[in-house]
Amino acid sequence: MDITMTATYLKVHVIPESREEAVVKREDIFYVSVREKAERGAANRRMFELLRKYLGGLPGKRLAIMSGHHAPHKIISVG
Repeated sequence: MDITMTATYLKVHVIPESREEAVVKREDIFYVSVREKAERGAANRRMFELLRKYLGGLPGKRLAIMSGHHAPHKIISVG
C-alpha cells in the first residue's frame, strides 16, 4: 500500500475590524482583511472563507490553523 500525504503551508496575517475585506499576497504572506472582530473565532472563520474563495474554492481540501489560533500571524495547512 502506497500512501502519499502532502500538505501545503501558508503564512497568513489577519487584520480584523477592517473597513474593506480583501486578500492580498505579498511575497510569501497572505494578508487577509476581515470585518469581524477577533472574538470567539469570528475573524478566523471569515479568514477561512475569504482564503478559500481567493484560492479557487479548494474542492476536497481542508484548511486548518497549525499555529497562531489567537494571534494575527498564522500558519495555515492546506491538505
